[in-house]
Amino acid sequence: MKKFIIATIAMLSLFGGRAMAQRTLPGMRSVEVKANMVDGFYTGSARDCGYSFGVYYSVFKGNNAHEWTFGGEYLQTYKPYGEKGKIPVVELIGEAGYNLHLYSNYSQFFHLYGGISALAGYETVNWGKTLLSDGATLHNTDAFIYGGAVNLQADFYLSDRIALTANLKERFIFGNSTGHCHFSYGLGIRIMMD
Repeated sequence: MKKFIIATIAMLSLFGGRAMAQRTLPGMRSVEVKANMVDGFYTGSARDCGYSFGVYYSVFKGNNAHEWTFGGEYLQTYKPYGEKGKIPVVELIGEAGYNLHLYSNYSQFFHLYGGISALAGYETVNWGKTLLSDGATLHNTDAFIYGGAVNLQADFYLSDRIALTANLKERFIFGNSTGHCHFSYGLGIRIMMD
């Protein structure tokens, strides 16, 4: 029994070393899909928060697991109107950023990143309709937007190729008239490519 336990531990350590060698190597690429809550917790009846969906492409650089990230995101929030109404505000955003590898555990199961990114895109308020259902006129207009973001992301590797992600992001948007900061948090899945 003692020999069996020693052999099992030796095999697990070999497999563990192999797994560590296959994660975040220089030149490795990944595709990630994220779903986030924005400015609070969104439900269908929420009047002052929203959600976002994004797709990102990343390339790991150097031996320290830092990464360049490029992607796009659909973000929809709502502005309260009247007693029960809400006005949709949609942002279509392109993003390019750099994430610094802050920490990983010995087995490479957990990775923590902090990063900054540049944003540019287009914002539409009430899908371009200025006349509201009660006859009021909306003075906020569609606009090209730009800005930046800071983020914190944790990756949890299920295998060498698949990781679950959790992220926090604060966006700073300019060029619009509906608000300049959006805080989001959410989950995603990352698929590694060769």
